[in-house]
Amino acid sequence: MRLRLPHAVRHGFSAPVWGVATVAMLGCALPLVLGVVSAHNGFLWAALGAFQASLANPLHRYGMLRMLLMGTGGALAAALGHTAASHPLASLLLFGAMGLLLARLQRYGNEAGKLGLGLAVCLCLGQGSHVHSDLNNAAAVAMLFLLGALWATLLAFILRGLHALRTWPYMPRLLAVLRVMRRQARSVPRQTWRLHALGCVLTLGLAGLFIDLLELAHGYWLSLTVVIMLQLDLVRGLRPLLYMALAVLLVGGLMTAVGHSLQRPLLLSALLLPVIFFNRAFQARHYLLFAIQTTLGCLLLREGLATDWQQPQGRLLNLVLGIVLVLMVASLVQRLQGWRRRPA
Repeated sequence: MRLRLPHAVRHGFSAPVWGVATVAMLGCALPLVLGVVSAHNGFLWAALGAFQASLANPLHRYGMLRMLLMGTGGALAAALGHTAASHPLASLLLFGAMGLLLARLQRYGNEAGKLGLGLAVCLCLGQGSHVHSDLNNAAAVAMLFLLGALWATLLAFILRGLHALRTWPYMPRLLAVLRVMRRQARSVPRQTWRLHALGCVLTLGLAGLFIDLLELAHGYWLSLTVVIMLQLDLVRGLRPLLYMALAVLLVGGLMTAVGHSLQRPLLLSALLLPVIFFNRAFQARHYLLFAIQTTLGCLLLREGLATDWQQPQGRLLNLVLGIVLVLMVASLVQRLQGWRRRPA
């Protein structure tokens, strides 16, 4: 008997991929178990690397290539964020450059935008985790992240073997891929994209600067809030941003309530693994839903071994600061758009 899913699930999310979800869960389970046993939160970077790599479907034609790109790119972004922490000017420039890269990749289509989203999330986690991390070496952060990604990639190779597929699929010509991306970029109005890119640069740059200047604990709550809201077009109006802000506040409040009630890494990790499994089994097709799903999964993993849930007010304050920052920059960008349209 075939399982029939509800209409919203069937059309808003992909068909369940239980094998890929198993790869994601097993890839994150080993680092989490090691982290719980050793009480060292450095293993969270390996879990994050496995989760980022498992976002790609290894059974697809580009799956293995995307796994390697997300693993190596995420490790580099996390190391750069860790290095720039406690250096306000470096954080300002690095996060501003990431905002420009994110806007640029979004212009090339959803698949390129997903890669930019993963890089931005890893950069935010690398910078915001500097204060509460047991690792003071950016190279160690990158290596653990890469090891987790390679562990998930190994499981993906096994999954391809179980499906009787080639270990490494045939790759397309690079020129053909670039041609498709260039065609997608031409469909986006250049003036609108420039204003959106300006908003991304300002918002992410200021977020990185404020986290360092104010020495915010759990600063990645602020920067990840900014990254989620930047998946919307800053030029189209404030109403979608307000809806997104409300959703972020509700989800953030629910997360802090659950963390405050449990307050034990073992229980948090045991609750997290089924969430990762179903999160990956039912991956969103819509780009915005995918961004929310991915960012939330990374944030849950980062907080999986946290022991400081007694005072969750700092996390919620960072959420509010990120929302206010995005709304202020979005209003500025829309004023600039109105001035450009005004006749001389």
